[in-house]
Amino acid sequence: MTTDAGTPDTGPIDLTYKAFSPARTFAMVRRYWYLLRSSWPRTVELVYWPTVQMLMWGFLQTYLNQHSGFFAKTGGTLIGAVLLWDILFRGQLGFSISFLEEMWARNMGNLMMSPLRPMEFIAALMTMSVIRLTIGMVPVTLLAIGFFGFNIWGLGLALAAFFANLILTSWSIGIVVSGLVLRNGLGAESLAWTVMFLLLPLSCVYYPVETLPDWLQWIALALPPTYVFEGMRAILIDNVFRGDLMLIAFGLNLVLFAVAVFTFFRLFDSARKVGSLLQLGE
Repeated sequence: MTTDAGTPDTGPIDLTYKAFSPARTFAMVRRYWYLLRSSWPRTVELVYWPTVQMLMWGFLQTYLNQHSGFFAKTGGTLIGAVLLWDILFRGQLGFSISFLEEMWARNMGNLMMSPLRPMEFIAALMTMSVIRLTIGMVPVTLLAIGFFGFNIWGLGLALAAFFANLILTSWSIGIVVSGLVLRNGLGAESLAWTVMFLLLPLSCVYYPVETLPDWLQWIALALPPTYVFEGMRAILIDNVFRGDLMLIAFGLNLVLFAVAVFTFFRLFDSARKVGSLLQLGE
């Protein structure tokens, strides 16, 4: 069949590949899952570092409890801070590592030439971040109960609010870092391990916001994790759940996530135009 202009009529163009596809996202998650379960060192590493962190700070907390009346009143704030920090850090690292594995395998160009859309790719990395975080953190929280009697699961709905806000922040940072590596090559991969530590002193993980100088407090209060760690101390020390802090953190996270996705798409477009999708070296 031909059109009036004499050109072949191929019928309506199928644009379904342009819609978000859960099937393509799930296929990518399965790819990363098979890769993870096929390598026991990868799985052990997920548990190893959080365990070392928890034991070190847990024994420090025990020592301080024995020699300081103030710390004896604060319960497991140090252990709680370490576990929540690991959610933030490991969530971002789980996102970035799955992305970097594509870069290391020189597979990014192949993925981007497939029907896979960038947003589906991001969704798969977010899902894999939660899976890797679950494998790494659940055993560590159980060890914290056995070694130090600290049960973070006892926080109940507060823990769910803490987790939701921290994982949103970790995804946002992971998205931006992935975009920077995509645009600048593997020479920027160290950002996956280092950029989060910039938030460590500013998010007030181990101390209240009031500890910071006045000019730094404004920066700290612009970061969603700050409200999570303030909320943790409120519930462990004062037995009060600060829902207002969680709402502020969630609002900031929505803005941060939107900016992160926008930044990734801009960096992705730039990488496509300059050809760095196929030039994955340093």
